[in-house]
Amino acid sequence: MKIAAFQRYPMFDDPERLCALVARDLLWAEGEGAAIALFPEAFLLGHSYDAAVIAGRAARVSGGALAGLCDRIRGAAPLCVIGAFERLEEGIANNAIVISRGAVIGRYAKAHPNEPGVRAGTDFPVFAHEGLRFGINICNDANNPAAAQRLADQGAGLILYPLGNLLPAATAARWRTRSIATLQDRARQTGCWIASADVTGTHGDSISHGCTAIVRPDGSVAARAAEGREGVALFDIPAPSREARAFMAAGKTRAGPKA
Repeated sequence: MKIAAFQRYPMFDDPERLCALVARDLLWAEGEGAAIALFPEAFLLGHSYDAAVIAGRAARVSGGALAGLCDRIRGAAPLCVIGAFERLEEGIANNAIVISRGAVIGRYAKAHPNEPGVRAGTDFPVFAHEGLRFGINICNDANNPAAAQRLADQGAGLILYPLGNLLPAATAARWRTRSIATLQDRARQTGCWIASADVTGTHGDSISHGCTAIVRPDGSVAARAAEGREGVALFDIPAPSREARAFMAAGKTRAGPKA
């Protein structure tokens, strides 16, 4: 199953431009035969650490921006996984939204949010697509091994990580190598394939070098977008063996790499 993980410059409060970009990327991914297209954390309207900004963007996403995106990508074949703040009945969540041909088929709420006013998610859904089970963690979740293990224990063979590493320059420098190393640790820990999609570039006093990559279960990097500019990590994950498919279908606990 081919995965396309997109690294893009951050975009804020411009749903029409965002929808056009995502539609274009999905069309490209479809042409490349990708089954899943992954986008960064809170990419729809943009990430923030300001509670008032988060609340405003969450209201706009739930008030029409998400519906507009779904309408725009209704004909796209790849599964789209994109991040957004959303205001739901339970409160504001930092979500990864799974969209299939314009319909929302699932959500994962960040279990370890570090944004003010955002509730922590408690569910760890696993999705099945083209014979592979996958789950989602978001950015800071990667620093909590138990979050990834919750997915592996349900038989996930792939973990998707929308990232938002737009940070003050000194902080971004500290995380420049730590981000990929942490994803490699999660791969070796769980025996899962890992795919991440990050923003890159600068905004105000903040910068993201970009950590968009696809990592094998042994921790080696299969594909990575170049730092500092827009790009895509594209890789065809091998189909699991018959034994692995049976294992994933049963949702059994495992440890260590798998084929």
